[in-house]
Amino acid sequence: MKKIEISTSAIVYKDISELSAEDNLLMKKAIEARKKAYAPYSKFYVGAALLLENGEIIEGNNQESAAYPSGMCAERVAIWKASSTYPNVKIIKLAISASSTIAKVNTPIGPCGACRQTLSEYEINQKAPFKVLFMGEVGEIVKTSSLLSLLPFSFDSSYL
Repeated sequence: MKKIEISTSAIVYKDISELSAEDNLLMKKAIEARKKAYAPYSKFYVGAALLLENGEIIEGNNQESAAYPSGMCAERVAIWKASSTYPNVKIIKLAISASSTIAKVNTPIGPCGACRQTLSEYEINQKAPFKVLFMGEVGEIVKTSSLLSLLPFSFDSSYL
């Protein structure tokens, strides 16, 4: 038997004011996107903003339907929009912000498992990591240097 240990690291910022100008702008775009989310069932609003290698910022937000939970997460809306609009343009950073009308979200909310899987494939395919920043509505922001740091033992097309 062999035991391995997996570790990851992240930077935690006190709030949005501590971010670099570029990260601050990207997080503000995620917050703007979050405010346009369609979440009448969960009351949980998520916005995402991707900074692409060409300088474009692509926004996405969660979209629900009455056939809940058949909606779509903000991160996948953004990445598929980026891929369909700018195919083969690398992703540099992803910012995510979440809020709720039920309770104030003051802890960082990372991508769900399905989004981590989808995002990891883009990171693997572009052969370059992209930074991920995530927060709730207010408070601390977590920043990782790679999406794959959030998804150890990732599954990708190399296994198929």
